[in-house]
Amino acid sequence: MPAAPHAHALDESFLALPLRALADAALARARALGAHHADFRLERIRGASWRLRDARTSGTSDSTDLGYAVRVVHGGAWGFASGVDLTMDAAARVASQAVAMAKLSAKVAEGAGSKDQVELAAEPAHPDRTWVSSYEVNPFDVPDADKTGLLAEWSARLLAAPGVAHADASLMTVQENKFYADTAGTSTTQQRIRLHPQLTAVAVDPAGDFDSMRTLAPPVGRGWEYLTGGHWDWDGELARIPEYLAEKMRAPSVEAGTYDLVVDPSNLWLTIHESIGHATELDRALGYEAAYAGTSFATFDRLGTLAYGSEIMNVTGDRTAEHGLATIGYDDEGVAAQSWDLVKDGTLVGYQLDRRIAKLTGFARSNGCAYADSPSHVPVQRMANVSLRPAPQGPSTDELIAGVERGVYVVGDRSWSIDMQRYNFQFTQQRAYAIRNGRLCGQLRDVAYQGVTPEFWGSLTALGGPQTYVLGGAFNCGKAQPGQVAAVSHGCPSALFRGVNILNTSAESGRE
Repeated sequence: MPAAPHAHALDESFLALPLRALADAALARARALGAHHADFRLERIRGASWRLRDARTSGTSDSTDLGYAVRVVHGGAWGFASGVDLTMDAAARVASQAVAMAKLSAKVAEGAGSKDQVELAAEPAHPDRTWVSSYEVNPFDVPDADKTGLLAEWSARLLAAPGVAHADASLMTVQENKFYADTAGTSTTQQRIRLHPQLTAVAVDPAGDFDSMRTLAPPVGRGWEYLTGGHWDWDGELARIPEYLAEKMRAPSVEAGTYDLVVDPSNLWLTIHESIGHATELDRALGYEAAYAGTSFATFDRLGTLAYGSEIMNVTGDRTAEHGLATIGYDDEGVAAQSWDLVKDGTLVGYQLDRRIAKLTGFARSNGCAYADSPSHVPVQRMANVSLRPAPQGPSTDELIAGVERGVYVVGDRSWSIDMQRYNFQFTQQRAYAIRNGRLCGQLRDVAYQGVTPEFWGSLTALGGPQTYVLGGAFNCGKAQPGQVAAVSHGCPSALFRGVNILNTSAESGRE
């Protein structure tokens, strides 16, 4: 079921647009032209950002994308068109263009000898539904001076610390309003708020060597209260960053080899994103992304049999998690948000689906993974909040570390690399610590961990409890041609992996 609507009302200025009239005009024209299915989607997306360098504003932006799209299935083929003219005649013309595109696509397919027909998995009608994401203060209601003032104050704290040469700060905010209607009787109106604050301290030593350390606070589906309401310990993190950075600057380089690895949620979320999130997109597993973003080792014939990891590994796809970046009420095909299993007891048991892929592969229903990042783009299958479940009575991070004789503890994400099948990968971090006899023994530099997806997850030995669980994520997951960007969250606890290959990145670079 969709996440419970928040107490906030939908934006009145969005509701004042002729949403229903435009949809009725477009859908009526599509029906009259023989479309088997038609949907109408009107969006207004406002995005704003602020960037500071050494406590001084270095750039700002504030833009709004407003328009609508009509998508049809006609003659067994897709048709799509979009427009910005908010009149009934223009909406009807856009629907006509979508049908014309479907007819052209059908002719091209026929000429190529293809007999594929576009069919959509069934979905119950959801008439006149509204949904608003969970937040307290809309950041667009906060004066810009308050935003830059807070970022400048935080930057000044970093700059005042010994050893910090520069400080960068940024804040990205998005308000997404969306109206959807289709010929099956679904109509939904939704509003989502999300933001991403980030601060980075830079140190430079007398020899010219430099490094950086940034906040671990993830992007979230919250409002301005995330920065001021006690949802994250900003004061504590800003106070500790200079200390962490100073220690990192004088830390020894890691000795490459095999180690036990304790991974903090602030790092593990990205490994989940790359090695599980993308790998379990069924369109990718079927080869639909092969020309651009790659394929997947988790192919459809291995559903129910692939040993993805150890038996303690349980991963869900979730469009309902409160404050998740991919959390919705209904997707861009009118499918209600859901939560489902992707990996159960270490075995691949599910995929992320849209309605066409669900029907094509024999699933009774989509799990709501269709999304378009703008009114001018067609919906494509996009990632849900893909999360690793904690152990119900699991240990703390300190207790995980205590069980390691010789290992490495990694915190925060940094760089990553993974092959086109989501199989071989390498990840670095903000901070890495040596573990000896169950205790942290100072930071290490030049650390990267490397693995093969099923072998790495097969080495998962222990999971932290719910007290270690954090919902991480990113604003910038890319996919499709033309390229689209989506925001997505990944929750996970701290985790212990045995016998992981640790590389020395400085030595690796020296051999190139």
